[in-house]
Amino acid sequence: MAAFARYFLELFAQIWRDIVEWFKGLWTTLFVNVFNNVVVYFRDILGNYKRDFGFMGWLLWVFSSLLIIALISFIFFRLYLLIRKYIIVRKTEIEKDDLREEIAILNEKVAQAISEKNSILALKVSQYNGTAPITQAYGGSSGAPDTSDARFSKLAAIDAKYGGSIQEINMTIDDMVTLPELIQRFLDYSCSRLHLYYKAPTIRYFFASMACSKIIILEGVSGTGKTSLPYAMSKFFKNNAEIVSVQPSWRDRAELLGYLNEFTKKFNETDFLKAVYEVLYRKDINFIVLDEMNLARIEYYFAEFLSIMEMPDPSEWRIDLVSNVLDDDPKMLINGKLLVPQNVWFIGTANKDDSTFTITDKVYDRAMPIEFLKKGEAFEAPPTDPINMSYEYLDNLFRQAKEDYPVSQALLEKFEKLDEYMIDHFKLAFGNRILKQIYEFIPVFVACGGTDYDALDYMLARKVLRKFESLNLAFLKDELGELILELAKRFGKGKLPESTEYIKALQKMV
Repeated sequence: MAAFARYFLELFAQIWRDIVEWFKGLWTTLFVNVFNNVVVYFRDILGNYKRDFGFMGWLLWVFSSLLIIALISFIFFRLYLLIRKYIIVRKTEIEKDDLREEIAILNEKVAQAISEKNSILALKVSQYNGTAPITQAYGGSSGAPDTSDARFSKLAAIDAKYGGSIQEINMTIDDMVTLPELIQRFLDYSCSRLHLYYKAPTIRYFFASMACSKIIILEGVSGTGKTSLPYAMSKFFKNNAEIVSVQPSWRDRAELLGYLNEFTKKFNETDFLKAVYEVLYRKDINFIVLDEMNLARIEYYFAEFLSIMEMPDPSEWRIDLVSNVLDDDPKMLINGKLLVPQNVWFIGTANKDDSTFTITDKVYDRAMPIEFLKKGEAFEAPPTDPINMSYEYLDNLFRQAKEDYPVSQALLEKFEKLDEYMIDHFKLAFGNRILKQIYEFIPVFVACGGTDYDALDYMLARKVLRKFESLNLAFLKDELGELILELAKRFGKGKLPESTEYIKALQKMV
């Protein structure tokens, strides 16, 4: 037995040295050392000890040989699986890139066709001195032919509607509610008046999102109430949401805002432009819905809005519409520029399927996503009236929440530790933009009746962990398991259920 033990240790040491050398030199070293040393294994090493083996020694030699062969076979098999998985993942990504490129080419051709169509229509108008009828072909544009002298006929009509005066909001004592009361009142109103049913956490997410971003993305499958929520919210605030249907052919801001027709010298105004302009005359709370916003690339047609809303000074949130200024231009256009008002939120609905584009990090980082997984369950509520509320009053509620419920120092320290962990293990960081949103989101969510851990859980899952989808998850399965343990260690077991479930869902994608 002692002889066999010395034999086995020397044999295993030799084989292990050869395997290490094989990994260093890959296939070249494999053939030189392992295969060429088969004679050494059986002639030299075995020959030195086999005389003293005995029956038990030979029995153990057979068993150990099978064990070593199994070990080597397992190593080769695992390498085969890793290489095969990498090839499959790589092939899938290449196919996706090719499909996206084909879709982009098709969209570009559609946009070119629309542009040519509008050029032909504009040419016809110029031939008939502007008397021939014309159909506006850009998204959101509709209605009768433009027969006015003003180049912004729709915006001029809004000026006339409001008489050039900003509409005041007269709030009564019943309208001056707290954030928890506001949420409950909306739940009762949407149930009793509109027969739409939402859960309190969803509405907390919505109002907390309003406090930290002007762009909110409602994601989920069809029929879960994504479009209905901003519709109901607008009715609740005694307003009407402008719903703009995004088209797959949208490539730039012209589809969203319109364009100046060089032949007619008229601006082809869209309903989106009209809605943003009208908000300038109002002091209440307004919503503009971009329905199925990811049918086209958001970072293309909405790029200018994404950029200007990054500016810290809201007075600089201006969109250039025309380069020259005329006397009959709309009153709220300053030097041909449209101010994006503070009392409007852009609500995008998004489905996740093969017919839509992936929402990029550029959009997600600036927006607040809310996921709809299933329809709301019906419940009973007392008849509830809508509310009169100014933007200034709601903004003051948000400001007061940030003063009353600031993010605790203990939670900030855990943020920092988690940020360091993410950088060390995944090369991902929260970023200043996301941290700023966390500081603004959590206090309002807590003021609405939630907890700071639930708010943190939501932000981690939707703003940070979502970035993992862009990584190669095939090589991160073990690291994702360790991340679950890290969250439990830093924040407590079961404190972040949504983030934990999100990571487990990522593991299943491997």
